[in-house]
Amino acid sequence: MPPIKRRAAKSVSTKTAELAMAVPQVVAHRLTRMALAGATPSARDRKEFERMVAEKRAAFSEACHAMAKRTARAQLTLASSWWQSLILPAPGRRPAAGALAAQMHRAMLSIAGKGIGPVHRKAMANARRLARTKLR
Repeated sequence: MPPIKRRAAKSVSTKTAELAMAVPQVVAHRLTRMALAGATPSARDRKEFERMVAEKRAAFSEACHAMAKRTARAQLTLASSWWQSLILPAPGRRPAAGALAAQMHRAMLSIAGKGIGPVHRKAMANARRLARTKLR
């Protein structure tokens, strides 16, 4: 596996593992906070609950936008590669299907990396911030 591909794979898998640890902590903190707040949350609690919704919306829309841009770029690259294999075939050989599969794999890793980045940043920041705050 080339070094760049290994770094990308590690990055996506590392971010996924970190998310798997941080998200339950954030959810537990916020659910506990909601339970303690009851029917009349304080101004501090309302601010946190509003922030929770706004952050998710921002992180997921940023992730969707980044993935859409990366997908469009990958489609152009793959289409260009396919056309080149038709127009300029290697003398005496057919284009290798493995090269196309490897290119598609790299593209998918890149798309996943772009999508997980904003969500990972926000979840990790929330986990750090909420770990420092007291519930009451």
